[in-house]
Amino acid sequence: MTATTTSARSDLSELGRSETALRTFLHGLPGVDQVGAEQRAAQLGTRSIKTTAKAQAIDLAIRMVDLTTLEGADTPGKVRALAAKALRPDPADPSCPHVGAVCVYPAMVPYVAEVLRGSAVHLASVATAFPSGQAPMEIKLADTRAAVEAGADEIDMVINRGAFLAGRYAEVYDEIAATKQACGDAHLKVILETGELATYDNVRRASWLAMLAGGDFIKTSTGKVPVAATLPVTLVMLEAVRDFRAATGRQVGVKPAGGIKTTKDAIKYLVMVNETVGPDWLDPDWFRFGASSLLNDLLMQRTKLTTGVYAGPDYFTLD
Repeated sequence: MTATTTSARSDLSELGRSETALRTFLHGLPGVDQVGAEQRAAQLGTRSIKTTAKAQAIDLAIRMVDLTTLEGADTPGKVRALAAKALRPDPADPSCPHVGAVCVYPAMVPYVAEVLRGSAVHLASVATAFPSGQAPMEIKLADTRAAVEAGADEIDMVINRGAFLAGRYAEVYDEIAATKQACGDAHLKVILETGELATYDNVRRASWLAMLAGGDFIKTSTGKVPVAATLPVTLVMLEAVRDFRAATGRQVGVKPAGGIKTTKDAIKYLVMVNETVGPDWLDPDWFRFGASSLLNDLLMQRTKLTTGVYAGPDYFTLD
């Protein structure tokens, strides 16, 4: 790490101490060219990969899936079955890789932990009054600690969008930093809920705010609002993590979530990652898909490539 990078990291670490400094920095970030971002995302979305490269992309995408169920009707049996599927997505093919993580509500964490114990699959839990984020801070932190104590090694928190949109950036910063501390050794994914942020400039500012406060990942969405992950929004977030690493030397992951359902969708995102931030992020440690139905489509396409025959989605279980 260069002396310049060390100095930049030191300067940036001081921003959270002052609302004025934080506001000045965030509003001093370069504005996002909306037309340019959308055209760039559309252009990257037209790229096509074939044969061996496609097979490698599918396996990589499987390894990047955070297999998710976040429903009020979730049961211990349902999440145990999901965890078993995460370990062996295609029981008929032992060469099929496992997924990146299983993501559930805090109350379901102990049941998933029973199945995943000793494996390389991570256990993620949403927390901090997901999906609204509207709860007293002590409840949000208790939510986080309970999930970690039950076995979660990744926490997906939601920011207070009301505070962010009102310009109370220090309040949001402090909540993220406190949640990061409550995580202990668990990684923290910060959900921006980009569909509620209205502008790409706000997405860029929220991305930087989350990283400055200590987030290990920035995540697009809860999947509980009408507008979830999009390619242009993810492009803006990828540019933010690229620029953040250049400024501080610290690498932060990205997780688009919500609405990513097909192999074609997943490959578009992988192309964007490669073209925007490079191969350092083409790894489950640095890029994930928050999804449920995506995994079945990836498995269907994988089977088609290896056998020449499509299997129906219910062949791999319906989630």
